[in-house]
Amino acid sequence: MRACFGRRYMISASHRLHTDELTAQENQAIYGKCNNPHGHGHNYFVEVVVAGTVDPETGMVINMVELDNVVRSRVIERFDHANLNLDPLFVNRVPTTENLCRAVFALLKDVLPAGELERVRVEETENNFFECESE
Repeated sequence: MRACFGRRYMISASHRLHTDELTAQENQAIYGKCNNPHGHGHNYFVEVVVAGTVDPETGMVINMVELDNVVRSRVIERFDHANLNLDPLFVNRVPTTENLCRAVFALLKDVLPAGELERVRVEETENNFFECESE
């Protein structure tokens, strides 16, 4: 039987939703206030869910301390208090929260010490959240 373990983290980051592929008017029409030339920021909540078989010795799907270390080194240190537009992952990609969620999933997918990455959820505001799941 598979079980899941989820953990929640917070990062604060800024971004500007804009693409050079569109005119200034098109960017404004699509992204509205999120196209502000000075950007804007969010306190994002990032949820990481790991699934797998419960280890009979430890009773855990994944050791929380080990998961925290991976998320800290791969995600938090990279994105916390950063301008997402300046990160290499967003050079050719608009740093929407959908794309941030996809990036976090990709950064964690193959590096977990146990279990399998089941889902990443990024909450941008109390009303907006985005999820990526394993296929």
